Amino acid sequence: MSASQNHNQNQSSADGGQWLGDALPDVPLSKAQARVVDVIVRNPQLASYAEIAEIAERADVNSSTVVRAAQTLGFRGWPDLQRELRARYLVHISTEETLTEHGEHRSPLHDAVTHDIENLRQTLESNSAADAEAAIAALASARSILVVGVGSFAGPASVMAHLGSTMGYPIALENRAGVHLATAVNSLGPGDVLVVVNMWRSAKQIIVAADAARAAGATVVAITDMRRSRLATSIAHHLLIVPSEGISFFQSVTAATSVVYGLLAGMQTARPERSRAAIRRTQQLWKDLDVYLD
Repeated sequence: MSASQNHNQNQSSADGGQWLGDALPDVPLSKAQARVVDVIVRNPQLASYAEIAEIAERADVNSSTVVRAAQTLGFRGWPDLQRELRARYLVHISTEETLTEHGEHRSPLHDAVTHDIENLRQTLESNSAADAEAAIAALASARSILVVGVGSFAGPASVMAHLGSTMGYPIALENRAGVHLATAVNSLGPGDVLVVVNMWRSAKQIIVAADAARAAGATVVAITDMRRSRLATSIAHHLLIVPSEGISFFQSVTAATSVVYGLLAGMQTARPERSRAAIRRTQQLWKDLDVYLD
C-alpha cells in the first residue's frame, strides 16, 4: 500500500474525521507522517490544543516528524497546522460546548486580554509583510471598495469602512445579507475590491457573494481564520489569516480589527495627500455640524 493510500485509509476509517473538512490535502505521506495524520483525525480536541510532544508520543514518532508532516500537508509548521485544526474544531462543536471547552476563568478580563495577546502574536506569525503590502496595494488603487461582515464580524468591517471613508476612499459597508448583500455586490467589477471579514463558521451567503464578485472581475481580500477554506483557497486574491478564538462562546475580533488598522495605515501612506485633504474636510464638517461638545 502506498503512503498516499495509507493516508486515505486513515482518514476514511477515523471516528469523527468529518470535523476536518478539506483542511488536509491528499498528498503522499511517509508511514510515520501517516501516523501523525491518523492521530489528528481521530483526536480533534487533542490535535487542536496539545503540545507537539504529545502528538509525537501518540503517533510514536519524534517531534521533527510532526513538523515535517505539517509541512508536507502545505503548512509552515506544526503551529500553523494546529491553528487551522483549532479553527475547524471550534466550528465542529456546538456553541454551548465551547463554554465547557474553555472552562472557568481566573479573571475574565485578564484571561480575555491575555488570550488576545496570543491571538495577535499568532497573527504576526501567519502573515508576511508581502501579504499585507499586496492587499494594501489593491485597496489603494481600487475604483471602489465594499467591506462585508455580519454579526460580530461587522465590527472590524465597520471600522474599515468608516475610517477608510474618512481618508477619502470610495468605500462602503454591507453588514446585512439577502437582497442588501446581492445589491451591493452586483455593482462590483474590474477595478473594484471586495473585503470579506468572515471567521468561525463560513457564512454561505457571503461566500457565494464573494465568488460572484470574483467572477465579475473584482479583487477579493479575505480576512479569515482558515487557510484551507473555500474563501481562502478558491476565491480570495489576497488572504490575511487571523485567529478568532475567544475565551467564551463567542469569537474574538481583536486580531481582525488589528489587521484592519494595519491595512488602513498602509492605505493612508499610499495616498497621503488625498488622505490629509479628506481628513481636513471631515474635521471641518465636525465643526460645522457641531458634532462634539468641545
